[in-house]
Amino acid sequence: MTLTTSTSWASAGLQLVDKPRTITVGIADDEVLIRTGVRGVLERSGNVAVVGEAGDGGGALELARRQRPQVLLMDASMPGMEGLTAVRMVRRHVPGTQVIMLCTPQTEEMLFPALRAGAAGFLFKNGEPDALVKAVRAVAAGEAMLSPSATRALIDHFTGADSERRDAARSRIGLLTRREQEVLVYLAQGMANARIARLMYLSEGAIKAHVSRLLTKLRCDNRVQAALIARDAALPC
Repeated sequence: MTLTTSTSWASAGLQLVDKPRTITVGIADDEVLIRTGVRGVLERSGNVAVVGEAGDGGGALELARRQRPQVLLMDASMPGMEGLTAVRMVRRHVPGTQVIMLCTPQTEEMLFPALRAGAAGFLFKNGEPDALVKAVRAVAAGEAMLSPSATRALIDHFTGADSERRDAARSRIGLLTRREQEVLVYLAQGMANARIARLMYLSEGAIKAHVSRLLTKLRCDNRVQAALIARDAALPC
C-alpha cells in the first residue's frame, strides 16, 4: 500500500516569514564604557551581532581583517592610528566592511575628511540609541547615514563650494550618461534605491546597476563620496 500526502503549508494555513538577516558589526573605541553601551544597544535590536571590539586604530584594522564585519563603528579619535588613516586602511584592505565614524562635537571637523576617506556614515555619540541602530541597518543595506546635525553641517559646507572644486566635480560628472546623472541627483538627496526606482519608473535592479556604474566612473568607494561630488558640482540636490 502506498500512502501519499498532499498537505502543504498553504493548505495547513501556515505561512513562512523570512527572518531579518543578521548584520555583523565591529566596534572600535578606546573607551570601554562606550563599547559596552554601543554593544548593548545593538544586541537589543534583534538582528545585529557584534563580532568583535577594538580599543585603538590598529586593533580596528585587525578586527576588520579577521572578522570582516558588514559594518565597523569606529571612534574618530583613537590612539595607535589616526582615524582617517584607519578608515582608508579598512576600505583598502577590507572593502566589504562599511565604516561609520562616531564622534563628539570636538571632532566634528573630521566630518568631511572622513567621508572623503570612505566612511559611509557619521554619527555623534550624544545621539539617540534608535539612530545608531537605524544607521547600522542603512549602511549594511548599502545606503549612507548621517546624523541630522552632520547633515546640516554638510549642507552649510557645500553651500560655499569654490569655483575650482565645482569645475573639477562637473568635469567628473561629465563622464556619466544622462540617466546616471539623474540617478546621482536622487542619490545625493539621500534616497534609497527603491525610492529612486519608483521616481524613475525603473526596476530596483536597474537602479542598483546605474549606481554601481556611476560609482566606478566617479572613482568613488560609496554613495556618500558620490553625493559629495554632486554637492561640489552644485547639482540640484
